[in-house]
Amino acid sequence: MIEKDFFQRVYEVVKQIPYGKITTYGAIAKKIGAPRSARMVGYALNASAIHEDIPAHRVVNRKGLLTGKHHFQGTNLMQQLLENEGVKIKENTVQNFNDHFWEP
Repeated sequence: MIEKDFFQRVYEVVKQIPYGKITTYGAIAKKIGAPRSARMVGYALNASAIHEDIPAHRVVNRKGLLTGKHHFQGTNLMQQLLENEGVKIKENTVQNFNDHFWEP
C-alpha cells in the first residue's frame, strides 16, 4: 500500500507540470516529502505507462539528461514529445535547462 500511495503522489505532481516545462525526479521527491527518493520517483514513472494522462516525458534528471527515454516506445519518443512542446534537446540533454525548469 505504501508504494501505491507513493506512486499516486508522484503522479499528482507530474500531472501539474506545465506544457513546455520539465522538472526532475529529485524535485518531485522533495515536493512529496521524500527528498531522498528520486530513484523511487523514476520507478513510479516507469510504471505510469498504463496512464495516458501522466506526462512522464517532462521529467528528466538533475542535469537535464533524458535518462528515462528507453522506457518510451520508439527510439526517440521522449525527445520528440519534448521538442513538440518547444524544449530543445541536444545529445539527449535539455538545452537552456533553467528556462524550461518547473519547480513543483
